Amino acid sequence: MMTKQLLPLALGGLAIGTTEFAVMGLLPDISSSINVSIPVAGHFISAYALGVVVGAPILVAICAKYPPKYILIALMIMFTIFNALSIIAPDYNTLLISRFLSGLPHGAFFGVATVVASKLAKEGKAAQAIASIFTGLTLANLLMVPIVTYLGHHLHWRYAFGVVSFLGLLTILFIYLYLPNLKSYRSVTFKEELEFFKTIKAWHILTIVSIGFGGLFAWFSYIAPLLINVSGFDVSTVSYMMAIAGAGMVVGNILGGYLADKKDPVKASIILLSLMVISLILVYLFSESKIMSIILTFICGALAMSISSPINMIMLKNAKNSEMLGAAFVQAAFNVANSLGAFFGGIPLLFGFTLTTPSLVGAVMAFIGMVLCLIFYKKYKDL
Repeated sequence: MMTKQLLPLALGGLAIGTTEFAVMGLLPDISSSINVSIPVAGHFISAYALGVVVGAPILVAICAKYPPKYILIALMIMFTIFNALSIIAPDYNTLLISRFLSGLPHGAFFGVATVVASKLAKEGKAAQAIASIFTGLTLANLLMVPIVTYLGHHLHWRYAFGVVSFLGLLTILFIYLYLPNLKSYRSVTFKEELEFFKTIKAWHILTIVSIGFGGLFAWFSYIAPLLINVSGFDVSTVSYMMAIAGAGMVVGNILGGYLADKKDPVKASIILLSLMVISLILVYLFSESKIMSIILTFICGALAMSISSPINMIMLKNAKNSEMLGAAFVQAAFNVANSLGAFFGGIPLLFGFTLTTPSLVGAVMAFIGMVLCLIFYKKYKDL
């Protein structure tokens, strides 16, 4: 259940989710505006993801000794300023840089917020508290992404970043007003925190996220041109399709939090990655059908968010004394997945294959992630 204390964290997720996912629905508009191809415009997705990967561990390392409330405020100030730069970016290179900078505070924000939520949660409800943070991400895809996609199509894509900047300012205010003044969670030195990340177990978890979750991004990164050119939807209806994906994410987020509290989170991840493989193959086979496209957009959206809470719980349970850094690394891994999905999904397009092939690439990536998850379960289930 969402509480007043968790509301600012969810609002931050709303702002972050809007800037991360809106670009995917606006790729045709952005590519046309700055005169680059759609695969090249996909670099803006990868640049943001790279910013998350770079920023997450560095900013957590710098900030972890301070109270979480003030860390989160500082991160959202950075987020707001860097997103505002995209409003005035005149060309490809400037927009690429602004997207990279916008991604820097993303992983650190969710890393700190994940630990805060788990500490504020009632016993046995940690995963559902974490899921409440990601409610912001799901609502971004249900409400904000369709809105800014509509604005982008009918007015200009730069309005999307104006909306994101406003949400960033609102998040800063809500954190200041409603988040408790908690003490720093760092109980060991940064050098001691890094010990866990010298283990194979840590990198096994992060590899599952980076490759397995990348499968969905191979599909989602090119969803707009897929829906327009293969499924036959009008450009004006893409925003409604993004809302359907967002509705799926709302359902998936709730499901993932429930499963991670009631079941072994590793088993939950295996099940969800298996379903991801099947759904992406179905996207490849049936995207020419409008009805199937609508159904699969909902299903894939649900799977996109359902795995977030189980994976975060796996990391929190294994990264003793390194929870905040671990949660930040998970966010970095999610955005490595974002970058890898956009990159590998775009390769077939560069060689002239159809817009359905990114989903097939995604199915392969999700399958590899599922196999890695099975190996993790068999190796560590008795430890």
